Amino acid sequence: MPEPAAIRLLIVDDHPVFREGLKASLGTAPDMTVVGEAGDGRAGIAAYREHSPDVVLMDLRMPGMDGSDAIAAILRTAPEAKIIVLTTFDGDEEIHRALRLGARGYLLKDAFREEILAAIRAVHAGKRHVPAEVASRLAERPIGRDLTDREIQVLELIARGRSNKEIGDELAIAEGTVKAHVNSLLAKLEARDRTEAAVLGLRRGIIRLE
Repeated sequence: MPEPAAIRLLIVDDHPVFREGLKASLGTAPDMTVVGEAGDGRAGIAAYREHSPDVVLMDLRMPGMDGSDAIAAILRTAPEAKIIVLTTFDGDEEIHRALRLGARGYLLKDAFREEILAAIRAVHAGKRHVPAEVASRLAERPIGRDLTDREIQVLELIARGRSNKEIGDELAIAEGTVKAHVNSLLAKLEARDRTEAAVLGLRRGIIRLE
């Protein structure tokens, strides 16, 4: 009876040393082979089209196009694609966003090799893989309290130290409208003030300051 074909993997991560280490680690598994790698989301999309891998290991925050946008783009043209997020970021919004976009698994980079291998095998078999610590962060996410796109823009500018007037000038909206957005996002985040809102937004992965 012939041996089953090895699981063909694509690694998308902007750190070459991490990619090399992961490739070396996964390459020792008898049922896996790394067929491609890329350093950002746009290159990851091109590599997916070129190699048609069985499973993609995708980082989230990368220069140019990030992992979330790459996941969405790949799944638009290949809805059967099996993608596992492998990242250092564990904010509940980042987890929620990746899984909502269609990722089949979510792992942190400090996961043990055996867990990464188990996740790849599970996702390749059509299952999902979300470890307990990631699931617990997701469970902490408030339900029905999503910020609007405009509120996220305002929150990011708050985190950058802008006043309401400066935010209004930058977004071309009235200062009173900015104040209304601030009050709304404070209520949704259950934050006491602007500083706490900014901290919560960064911690949960709602906003980024890169």
